[in-house]
Amino acid sequence: MKDSLSRFLFDGAPVRGELVTLDQTWREVLARHDYPPVLRSLLGELMASAALLSATLKFNGALIMQLHGTGALRLMVVECNADLTMRATAKWEGEVRPMPLSELLGNGKFVITLDQQNGQAPYQGIVALEGESIAQMLENYMQRSEQLDTRFWLAADDKRATGLLLQKLPAGQGDPDAWDRAKYLAGTITQGELLDLPPREVIHRLFHEETLRLFDDHPIAFRCSCSRERVGNMLRMVGEAEVRSLIEEQGSIEIHCEFCNTRYDFDPVDVEQVFAAPISQPASDTRH
Repeated sequence: MKDSLSRFLFDGAPVRGELVTLDQTWREVLARHDYPPVLRSLLGELMASAALLSATLKFNGALIMQLHGTGALRLMVVECNADLTMRATAKWEGEVRPMPLSELLGNGKFVITLDQQNGQAPYQGIVALEGESIAQMLENYMQRSEQLDTRFWLAADDKRATGLLLQKLPAGQGDPDAWDRAKYLAGTITQGELLDLPPREVIHRLFHEETLRLFDDHPIAFRCSCSRERVGNMLRMVGEAEVRSLIEEQGSIEIHCEFCNTRYDFDPVDVEQVFAAPISQPASDTRH
């Protein structure tokens, strides 16, 4: 199976759907950090949901989903760009045992940021921690904040992360029973089927008695936007005096990207070059 997102519409009914499969993209994330099993499942589900939500938007920028917690899970971040390139990371503290999401987070929060690259200020929404799964929390958020009936089915294991989205279109025309019927049919899918069956087979398995319009699949890939230039700009923002003080104490500065685990080393000569060069203006960075 390829990393892809499939979109479809119910013909003559106000319902649309998406199915995402993250294969190599997901394994690229897992290869960079050894996450506890509980966090692996959550991170995979969060990545799948970010891809699904991004595909419902028309924007040029990044959709950033962040879970902040005071429990064993301290931070989980997924960034999905408009071209469906993605990166993700998580931080935790102590032993992470199987437990409800609310206990993993403790006194936590769930934030969605739409960081557009057209000069507009970022949009940020707070997702209420209502429900014991990523899917339930997002469903409640979409209903209350966007007034859109939306359902998610998410699954992840060590090899693949997948997700199915159904959404009732606003002011839709056509078969009034289609939304309830689509939800019922989608609810028969198992996590094993989501993870093991090819995307088109999943769609056929669920909706073969419905008339659908299928669109071309959109590829998805892992991509981290970190670079030596961005790290140099970050050092400039820290300040020349503080950076030179660190160099005097340590001899060099080592910074590693939490998303892709790439390490950047700056020695005294590198630091001289950083502060001698004009600062560049790269695209907006992830906020976390």
